[in-house]
Amino acid sequence: MTTPIPTRGQVERTLAQRIQALYRDQFGHQPSKVTCQLSDHNVVVIIENSITKPEKLLLKTGHEELAEEVRSDLDDAIQPQLKVLIEETLNVPVIELLTDATLDTGRTGIIAILTDQPTIRTPTSDSNKVSTTTSSDRSNTSKSA
Repeated sequence: MTTPIPTRGQVERTLAQRIQALYRDQFGHQPSKVTCQLSDHNVVVIIENSITKPEKLLLKTGHEELAEEVRSDLDDAIQPQLKVLIEETLNVPVIELLTDATLDTGRTGIIAILTDQPTIRTPTSDSNKVSTTTSSDRSNTSKSA
């Protein structure tokens, strides 16, 4: 029995849930919301309420520079795990992972640059049928155009 190919929405939801769980497991802090947007050769991730209690304490006590350094170090420390998580979920290698956090808003942004588009199921005009788009399909289409 073959595993059905997931839709874009299913892939984005699964990735968001896995990232939220990773932050909870590694930082002991669960972000309030994780949003993932898959497009072409990249994934954009927005993490709401990503700032941990120690970082908030540093900010509150006037140690903004130290809080920014801690956040940068945490982002660097979790990047390899994020990369593996994204690659496993999308079944596509990640070329580069770009992250930044804003302590004022508590948001973290992540952009994952992929080697190829993930294989996802896309709806067709007939609601009972589904077409599958793979990277080789897209390459052949663009070459014949």
